[in-house]
Amino acid sequence: MKEKRKTLVSIVMGSDSDLPVMKEAASILTEFGVSHELFLTSAHRSPERTSLFAREAAGRGIRVIIVGAGMAAHLAGVIASQTPLPVIGVPLDSSASPLQGFDALLSTVQMPGGVPVATMAIGKAGAKNAGLLAVRILALDDTGLSQELSGYTRAMAESIKTKHQKLKG
Repeated sequence: MKEKRKTLVSIVMGSDSDLPVMKEAASILTEFGVSHELFLTSAHRSPERTSLFAREAAGRGIRVIIVGAGMAAHLAGVIASQTPLPVIGVPLDSSASPLQGFDALLSTVQMPGGVPVATMAIGKAGAKNAGLLAVRILALDDTGLSQELSGYTRAMAESIKTKHQKLKG
């Protein structure tokens, strides 16, 4: 019987339309074997649900929360204000916003002192980096995960060498 692994990372989205971007974070976590969950809530449309999630996450064993949101993008800050866990924000380019994610970036990065949110780049690259940052946080006290992360970094460096050799012909 396969052992069920404890969920360590929660990937939170403000809308189901955020999933195509936030799958990048989930893919990284899967690649490293980090158990995670997806959670849909909204700082504005379901504030009680959001608050309950934030207050209970640590008690459920969650260690890191990754939050993707577009437009006003208050979701990461609202969650960070109600949990002791590290929160990583991913600003999203919402098709409903003419600002192409810049509004979400500012809403996520401009947190008042005392409510930290680590903010990634807008979109898929940001979601991928959020997954990697979560892995780095978890690897602080997981030697196996730390070694896997080192291997991942070496493989990236090797791929650049290989691509360079192809350019040279």
